[in-house]
Order: sequence, then structure tokens, then C-alpha cells
Amino acid sequence: MDSTDSADGTHSDEYERVIEVTDLRRVYGGGFEAVRGISFSVARGEVFALLGTNGAGKTSTVELLEGLAAPAGGRVRVLGHDPYLERAAVRPRTGVMLQEGGFPSELTVAETARMWAGCTSGARPEGEALGLVGLAGKAGVRVKQLSGGERRRLDLALALLGEPEVLFLDEPTTGLDVEGRRDTWELVRALRDSGTTVLLTTHYLEEAEGLADRLAILHEGRVAVAGTPAEVTAGRPSRISFDLPEGYFLGDLPPLAELGVCGHEVTGRAVRLRTRELQRTATGLLVWAERAGVELRRLDVRSASLEEAFLGIAREQEAMA
Repeated sequence: MDSTDSADGTHSDEYERVIEVTDLRRVYGGGFEAVRGISFSVARGEVFALLGTNGAGKTSTVELLEGLAAPAGGRVRVLGHDPYLERAAVRPRTGVMLQEGGFPSELTVAETARMWAGCTSGARPEGEALGLVGLAGKAGVRVKQLSGGERRRLDLALALLGEPEVLFLDEPTTGLDVEGRRDTWELVRALRDSGTTVLLTTHYLEEAEGLADRLAILHEGRVAVAGTPAEVTAGRPSRISFDLPEGYFLGDLPPLAELGVCGHEVTGRAVRLRTRELQRTATGLLVWAERAGVELRRLDVRSASLEEAFLGIAREQEAMA
């Protein structure tokens, strides 16, 4: 047997690419093209995040991956199958958490989970699923009495009932408080570590930066950039902000070019510097302040972040439009 083949005859490279998207397109009535030829893949046991502003095509893409609609063009494979045409082969092995769940409001949490389990192949005990998301203590509470954050937890519990190989999470922590969001992050990490492949959309860039092994930023239905969070932020400038001391002006600082500054803004006494040489710039600035005997109030030094990359990409794409 060839070393690239698995024991069941499946090509190992294809087997590891649990999700494959090639030149995918989605067109709505009236000719609006929401997804315009995007391509990416997701490996087994990987967390992959789809980011983008409202209308970028995130949910439209995820719905195609879930098999809820047929693409207008291109190719999508989940676990080696077309999720729309071969839904019966894909659906039992996937879990889906939509942006909003529609549950009968009079049922209790346990009754809702039990009803959902009856429609799920190989469902785990509903109490176990509720325990994973911190809802075990709410089992007897009616759905209509849950908070918005608790309903999101219930959405996630139902997505986990079938112990899915692939988990689709569409804005999973919207409406959760800080503790609930952190708990969900830990659960997603644990699922990944156990081999579950997770594809999520989120508006929280901190969430994507902390969870995703790789990500793609969509803009107007196209992939603007893709890679690991570190790759996406590489080359983006870091920033240093502070207030100028009384009696000092920007011209009193060492020449900005000598500090490695590649851009700056001044608003009143507030200064914001952008640099691709953070250590050099910060050191030069602090040495100057020490020699001048002044304090740089509200000093804030930050490495390039996913937020900076996201906003920069959005500005660049708008400028090209």
C-alpha cells in the first residue's frame, strides 16, 4: 500500500483535509453574489475562524458547508462528501450551532435536549451535553425563562449531542457574559484537543486570535487574507500611544524616522506612533523621556494585533473598491 494511503483506502492528505472549499460561489435572488469564489481547507482537529464585517459572506459560506443550500459554483467537501447532495452521509457526523436557535418556549431545557437527542444519531446523554455547557442546574427551567446567554449555551449543547467530528459554530458567544465566553473558549479548546474539527464565525477578534489555529478574513464575499493569526498580523505595524508632557511638542521628540516610526497621528496632546520595529521605537522614546526628565502619561505599547490587521485590511479593501 502506498504510504499516502490509509488502511481503508482513503488518501491520507484528503482525509486530513476535513473541509475543502474550492472557488465557492453563492448567489441569491436578484443576482446578488454573496460569496465570490473563495477557497480554503480545514484540517482534522483544527479550529478555523471565518472573520469579516457584516455582509462579508461568513454565514452564507457556513450554510453551504452545512449543506443547507447548493452552491452556485465551485466545490465544497465535508468529510469527503458533498454536504448538500450527500447530506445523509455528512449530517450525522457534524454538529451545527446557528446564530439563533428556535426552541419551543414551554419545554424545559431537559425536554428540549431530549427531543433533539431523539433526532440525533448516537446521541450522548442529554445530561452530559448540558453539563458540558454549564446548564445542568437549569435542566428543569423552561426555555422562555432562560437569559439570552443561557439560550446560546443550550444551542451549543444541542450541537454537541451527537459527539460530532466537525462542529460549525456561527457566532457562538454572542450574548454571553465574560465568564460564559471564557468557559465556551475552554470547551472549544478541549474539543479540538480531542480531535474535533471546529469552524467558527465570530465578531470578537480576541476570540479568533485566542482560539483559531488558522483563519480567513472575508471582505465582500472574497478572502482578503488567510493564514495563522501570527501570519495575518505579520508585517502590520505595532503602536505606541502617550500624552506629550506640558510644554513639549512633537518636534521636541527625536526624529521619528530615527526611532523607526512609519506613521503617526496627533490629537491635542495625544500622540499615536506606528512602527514595525517596536523595541527600537519604544527604547528610543523612553531614553529620550529619561534624559528630558519627563513622564509620558497614558503610555500604551502594543504589538500588532488581529484587530489592527482586520481594520487595516478593511481600509485597504475599501480604498481599492
